[in-house]
Amino acid sequence: MSHPWVKAYLEHVRFEKRLAARTCVLYELDLIKLADFACALALEWRGIESHHIRMWVASMHQAHRSGRGIALILSGWRGFFAWCCREGHLKANPVLGLRAPKAAKPLPKALNVDQAVQLADFVSTQSGDMSEVAKEELAWLEARDALMVELLYGSGLRVGEMVGLDVRASQKSLGWIDAAQRMAFVLGKGSKRRSAPVGQSALKALSAWMNMRDRYLKADARAPEALLLGRGGTRLTAQAIWQRLRSRAKLAGVQTPVHPHMLRHSFASHLLQSSGDLRGVQELLGHANISTTQVYTRLDYQHLSKIYDQAHPRAKRKEIK
Repeated sequence: MSHPWVKAYLEHVRFEKRLAARTCVLYELDLIKLADFACALALEWRGIESHHIRMWVASMHQAHRSGRGIALILSGWRGFFAWCCREGHLKANPVLGLRAPKAAKPLPKALNVDQAVQLADFVSTQSGDMSEVAKEELAWLEARDALMVELLYGSGLRVGEMVGLDVRASQKSLGWIDAAQRMAFVLGKGSKRRSAPVGQSALKALSAWMNMRDRYLKADARAPEALLLGRGGTRLTAQAIWQRLRSRAKLAGVQTPVHPHMLRHSFASHLLQSSGDLRGVQELLGHANISTTQVYTRLDYQHLSKIYDQAHPRAKRKEIK
């Protein structure tokens, strides 16, 4: 771009602020867009005012640019005009106080009941031509991963809460399962303690895992207290859980790419469909604000709309002949 203000500003962010090369490129693209808008109205940089910015924001919104995308462009423009004010080129920042249109919150992705049950009930049949050692290792992984799915879908745990579970309660424990009470006690968001119910299927999976858990536990294991272990005796990480879950879902024939939070969403959505108890679901999820839980009512309404469209005689439009 040829304008001296723009050149000087890009040198400022590149050399004085030492921003990443990719960020500098994005800033330059934002300013090219600004220059195009101004040129279309035959405006000089000094003539750009807040009402022009609002008009350009509206045009980007009408062109279906996302709220987040517009917010990033405004941020780039705001930084440029702030620099212009500091340098004495302008008296006021025309972008100050302006915000992008709010982006619509996407619905949480959840499995349907059949898919969730298909994943939870899955048992691997890969052991056909394996050695006894390999079969034993597969059985160990199966037991662990089955418990993992049950705690995510059956109890609605966050992946971080599940990672922090120990075999038994102690002063250092972030979380544990009390089988007698059928409850999981975890450290949730904001370092708040919460409890979640552990169903019969999860207790059965827990028992099966505990019978096999110590087979690969070495004397020098780094996390002997962790409930979910990797083969090296370390606490299973969130990343490893993501990978194992996606792999297990594919083997189970679930076409949707599954991640841990999707099972938490499924837990909430299916509970709400069955019970209609929004407050109860809020409590089980550990949400501080019920507005966070209300998003699942939108999923529920989608489910009900599909049932209506498929089943109700008045839902289907008759063709006009």
